[in-house]
Amino acid sequence: MSVPTSSPVVALSNVSKSFANGTLAVRDVTLALQPGSFTSLLGPSGCGKSTLLRLMAGLSEPTTGSVTRPQTVGTTSFVFQEPTLMPWASALDNVTLPLDLAGAPKAEAAAKGRELLARVGLKGFEGSYPRELSGGMKMRVSIARALVTQPQVLLLDEPFAALDEITRFKLNNDFLELWKEQRFTAIFVTHSVFESVYMSERVLVLAACPGRLAADLAIQTEHERGEQFRTSADYARLCRQTSEALEKAMKT
Repeated sequence: MSVPTSSPVVALSNVSKSFANGTLAVRDVTLALQPGSFTSLLGPSGCGKSTLLRLMAGLSEPTTGSVTRPQTVGTTSFVFQEPTLMPWASALDNVTLPLDLAGAPKAEAAAKGRELLARVGLKGFEGSYPRELSGGMKMRVSIARALVTQPQVLLLDEPFAALDEITRFKLNNDFLELWKEQRFTAIFVTHSVFESVYMSERVLVLAACPGRLAADLAIQTEHERGEQFRTSADYARLCRQTSEALEKAMKT
C-alpha cells in the first residue's frame, strides 16, 4: 500500500499544455501522487500520456497551471519506450552512466551497477553489449540504469509494449518486486487495460483531443500480485471496470 502523507511527491494543478503548432495536448489536468504509490496512466494514442510524463519529469513546462515535482538532481528517473542504450558500451557501463556523469567514484559506481544488474536478473551479463542482448534484456538494463541513482520518482513510458507476452508478464512481476523493495513512486504509461490493473494501485484514465482526466480508479484487491491474481475473478472484475471507464472516456 502507499505511504499515507499530506504532501504529494508529484502534483499537477489545472495543467494545460499547448505546442507551437497550436495543438492542445492536455487540458486542465489536476492530480496528486503520494510517495511510494504506483499509478498507471491509461488511454488511447494521442491522449497526452507521454506529455504528462514529460511535464512531471521537468522535460517540458505547462502552458498554464503548475507542476510540483522533486527538485533535487537524481531523484527522478525516466524509462522510455525504447531502451536507448549506448551501443558501444557494456551493460554495466550503460547502467553506471548516471553515476559517472554525477562524478561518483568508479569503484562505487561499478558496485552499484553490478548489484542492480543482478537484481534485474542479468548477473553474468555485465560485459555484454546491447547487440548481444534480447529486447527484454535491454529493457532490464534500461530499468537498472534508471534505478541506480535510487530515484524518488520513476516515470515509465510504455516500457514493455514492444515485448512478447511471456517476456512482458515476467518483467511485470520482476518490476513489481523492485517497487515493493525500494518504494519509489512509479508512474507507468500503458495502452493495456490488463497491464494497468495488474501493475497498479491506481489507474488514471485519460480522454483524448485534448487529454483530460476522465476517471480515477482505485485498484483494490486482497490478492498479492502474481498468477493467482491474474487468473482471479477479482482481476477480471477490475479489468472490466477499467475497460468500461476507458470506453466511456473514448466517447467524450
